Amino acid sequence: MKIKYLLAGVLVIAVALVGATIWLALRPYTFRGSVIDPPLRAPAIALTTHTGKPFRLSDQTGNVVVIFFGYASCPDICPTTLYEFKKIRAQLGTAAAHVRFVLITIDPERDTPEQMRDYLSNFDPTFIGLTGTEAELTPVWQGYGVFRAKRTNTNNATNYLFDHSGRVYVVDARGNLKTTYPPGTSVEDMAADVQYLAREPQ
Repeated sequence: MKIKYLLAGVLVIAVALVGATIWLALRPYTFRGSVIDPPLRAPAIALTTHTGKPFRLSDQTGNVVVIFFGYASCPDICPTTLYEFKKIRAQLGTAAAHVRFVLITIDPERDTPEQMRDYLSNFDPTFIGLTGTEAELTPVWQGYGVFRAKRTNTNNATNYLFDHSGRVYVVDARGNLKTTYPPGTSVEDMAADVQYLAREPQ
């Protein structure tokens, strides 16, 4: 009789474990970032890469695109964010093949393709730097709500800084602006969301 009750108890536990596993597998994923809901088509981007080639966001269907707006002469938040991108990419494993990390300049006066190429070589060879004329970049900045304010240097006109927003934007493989992240978001949280989106059925 004791063996009968013991077997019944083991069976109940096994069923509970299976049920919990199925529930965890089927429950909706909870994003760590700020979710854009309902889905919003990502504002168009048509600029020039650091290799001199044209880049259109519309051509990236099937890839997750992680976007940051900054500049090569930035002393703080830009290099910090790009190092975080490097860590995120390392955590993605094979999913990294379907993710593009993009830096869009807010300083087209100085950020030529060559400057962007040299700058990004300090972080990861797969990162994409985008630049263009101010006329080409302005609708992109406006589309993503980017703040930028030039701080002039009275002692050296070419040695200036920008105050700028530091939010990271993630566009899913369907071309929708899916999530955004404020400065200070952990690498682990961003990596989890990006990895989920990179493996999400299209």
